[in-house]
Amino acid sequence: MLRFDRRLLQNIDWVMLAAVLVVAILGLVNLYSASYLTKSVGTSVFIKQIYYYLMGFGIIFCIILVDYKTLIAWNYPIYAAMIILLLAALILGAEVAGTQRWLNLGFFRLQPSEPAKLMLVITLASYYFRKDTGKGFTLKELAVPITLTAVPFLLILKQPDLGTALLLAFIFVSITLFVKLKWSTLAVLAGTGLAAIPLAWHFFLKPYQRQRVLTFLDPEKDPLGASYHITQSKIAVGSGLKFGKGYLHGTQAQLDFLPERHTDFAFSVWAEEWGFVGSLVLLACYFFIILWGLNIALAARDKFGMLLAFGIVSLIFWQAFINLAMVLGLLPVVGMPLPMFSYGGSSLITTLAGIGLLINIRMRRFMGPS
Repeated sequence: MLRFDRRLLQNIDWVMLAAVLVVAILGLVNLYSASYLTKSVGTSVFIKQIYYYLMGFGIIFCIILVDYKTLIAWNYPIYAAMIILLLAALILGAEVAGTQRWLNLGFFRLQPSEPAKLMLVITLASYYFRKDTGKGFTLKELAVPITLTAVPFLLILKQPDLGTALLLAFIFVSITLFVKLKWSTLAVLAGTGLAAIPLAWHFFLKPYQRQRVLTFLDPEKDPLGASYHITQSKIAVGSGLKFGKGYLHGTQAQLDFLPERHTDFAFSVWAEEWGFVGSLVLLACYFFIILWGLNIALAARDKFGMLLAFGIVSLIFWQAFINLAMVLGLLPVVGMPLPMFSYGGSSLITTLAGIGLLINIRMRRFMGPS
């Protein structure tokens, strides 16, 4: 429902908007450097990202006009739309580098797996809000949310996109642990998850995905082949030292040693040019956004707002954590962008839509339960 209340304008979360704007500026500065080597391509990527930011902030404005609780009634149509988009990507999507993840909309190339993350958060938050009795969920009661997560998980894994599929699993685990579970349910889920690891290794992971895990365990085995990405990333991060090599002077990026430097390895470019101090500044921005998001969840007017806010924070946290651990060699390379920092329209707009929902929840906290 659209609410014309002057208190909404008075309660716009300028703090969150300011934090997001800081990350946006740092990301654009870094993207210009990462794409500086090839000006004809780099300028296009840089300008496109500005357009994506403008689209994203426009979506934030649209989202805050509507009470977030309307999502409860729309969650299953939203979920159905997510499944349709993922199926369309598999059937009609453009194939790039052996993966089928994108839908060409003419003016924009959509990667359906990105909005699927936020759609899953909305779906799970709605389900747990409806079904929560305060006594703790049993394994039988978790059958529905497990199924709701498994369908997009398998469709995204089919593309193949292991990183995004695992992110859906992390979102499910985070939100599910946030609500009350019976200890017996938790024990069964943990045991099932551990037992599924060898099955996933042999039957679900593709050869190149298994190779990435083996490369992570032994990065020195093939430094010019499978280990090349992570080796160059670690060189870039380490060579930044305390204050970095200076803007536009990072050798790994400017001499074209670092692959995917404007997407998955954007942080490596930043760390090389701005060093340890600059990296701490960027990490502090993310840390603040996550803490502020948790504060929004705790101050929400109702359980649905709390679950929705926590799910969005989980989405941002896990995506940032996986990307940073990946570029530092602490996790296998799975193709995960750094939220609001790496280049990519679908990822950026999805994250900003989530930020819009966080601002929406905070704006309406004074209204009381409804």
